[in-house]
Amino acid sequence: MDDSLFRVLKIDLSKMDFSVEIRKELFLRYLGGVGVGVKLFEEELDKNSDPLGPGNVIVLAVGAMTALYPFASKTVAIFRSPLTGNYGESHAGGRSAAAIRMAGYGAIVIKGAADHPVYLDIDEESVRFRDARALWGMKTDITGRVIRERAGKEGFRSIIRIGPAGERLIRYSSAVVETYRHFGRLGIGAVMGSKKLKAIVISGRRTIKVEDKVGYRRIYEKIFSESKGEFMKKYHDLGTPMNVMPLNEIGALPTMNLKHNRFDKAYDISGESIASKRLGRRLACSHCPTACIHIAALREPYEEEPYFYKTEFVSYDYEPIYALGSMLGIGDVDGLLKLIKEVDRLGLDAISTGVVLSWATEALERGILRKEDVIVDLKWGDYEKYIEAVNLIVKGENEFYKYMGLGVEAVAAKYGGLDFALSFGGNEMAGYHTGPAAYATNITGARHSHLDSAGYSLDQEMLKEGKMLSPADIAIKLFEEESWRQVLCSLVVCLFSRKIYKPDVVRECLEPLGLRLSEENLVEIGREILISKNKIKEDLGFSFDRIRLPRRIFEIDTPLGRLDEGKLMEIVRKFRELLKS
Repeated sequence: MDDSLFRVLKIDLSKMDFSVEIRKELFLRYLGGVGVGVKLFEEELDKNSDPLGPGNVIVLAVGAMTALYPFASKTVAIFRSPLTGNYGESHAGGRSAAAIRMAGYGAIVIKGAADHPVYLDIDEESVRFRDARALWGMKTDITGRVIRERAGKEGFRSIIRIGPAGERLIRYSSAVVETYRHFGRLGIGAVMGSKKLKAIVISGRRTIKVEDKVGYRRIYEKIFSESKGEFMKKYHDLGTPMNVMPLNEIGALPTMNLKHNRFDKAYDISGESIASKRLGRRLACSHCPTACIHIAALREPYEEEPYFYKTEFVSYDYEPIYALGSMLGIGDVDGLLKLIKEVDRLGLDAISTGVVLSWATEALERGILRKEDVIVDLKWGDYEKYIEAVNLIVKGENEFYKYMGLGVEAVAAKYGGLDFALSFGGNEMAGYHTGPAAYATNITGARHSHLDSAGYSLDQEMLKEGKMLSPADIAIKLFEEESWRQVLCSLVVCLFSRKIYKPDVVRECLEPLGLRLSEENLVEIGREILISKNKIKEDLGFSFDRIRLPRRIFEIDTPLGRLDEGKLMEIVRKFRELLKS
């Protein structure tokens, strides 16, 4: 395996210093990505520190297959989440993974806190601590533009940056990567903001060696050929917004804070509709042949200038469409794109933002909130009011909006309305009201994310086959899926390609790189990583016994019928047993 993967760059913002460690055994054991990141996080984290204190740590990690195979395009970020107070993990595409690898690192560890705003300029030879005081307060798009003009770097470059939301410690703020990708979930933007870290620029020009060039080319061509199949084609044609209509048709599209399971304007904001009316271009992450990133062209008139327009480009995916569209009753596609654009520029996670705003809209309807606190008269479908409210959250306009910036769990605990505050383990829910497996994923997943064990997919399989599995069988399938995902997220391959990267294919991919593992070895590595994650969560205070279930999820039919709380908790209990076995 190429030796550059074993290099861990450690950066101390408090001391404005850096060092490099060689961790060959760690990478050989855990492949990189999540596996290595979890171990480095455990080593470096001050568990008694506040998530927004200098004792928190950010680990960025890539894997053995990064910059070598199709879809091995993700960087994993691990940190203590200021939203949940517990383990935080987020993945981003773009160019960041290849840039880290070509700079000669397998992982980057950032700790401490600067005494004034800085951004990091990282390459093969050094780390430079650049003054970012002039950038502080800038939105993410302007920040990226200024840094690009300043950097002038040759080679492969990536820019990760935060917006005003991260600077002001909004607990669900994101970090934007290459304008259209994000470390979205669980508040890495606030962690960077607490460290006065405005951005990270990574560039590299190294080549990556493989031991068996003939074997490497053979397996590469096999995977590339499979990438042109029907399963990946759907991501190219419509991207994840292809989910809007199928989920709406089966009654699984959360709408208006999950008061409904269908949206009467779903087609207007569907992948088909946006592609036919607004699609401007498609983009791909590095080493991805599919190009699933869909960019809409938003044409807006200049004020008092008839026949003059500016065209802006906005990336759209299923989750922003759900959270900022159906959840808020927005069926106007241009209004939805304007709201997505503003959320991105401020540096907020779209999912959490939409869920917080939908809760506030219902709470205002019910009279739980006072109009003088909310300031803006939030109404379903009124995107202009939601754009105002998003800016009030980031400004922390009053006590109410300061609580809104802490997440839906915190604001509902303060003002009331917890029964319809849609979060799990403190993390706002994603857009799948498909059935028990989806909600079991939200409860048991290390990130409380739909990406953990894909319960939404299992629900849809049961619906298609017309066969409901027992709680124990659902738990076993979720555990096996989540264990294998730890391997994929250690390598680090995009989970869209999971049907290509089965255990036998992963084994074949690793052999030309000099890493020979059996399929059984790989499965065992995944289980070990999953158990390690949950041990960290317990050490940080997480307990399944204390997780809150919003009553709303039991009130609205799923495609598999009303949720049965007893059976749902049976799935959770079985999953816990598997973690301990």
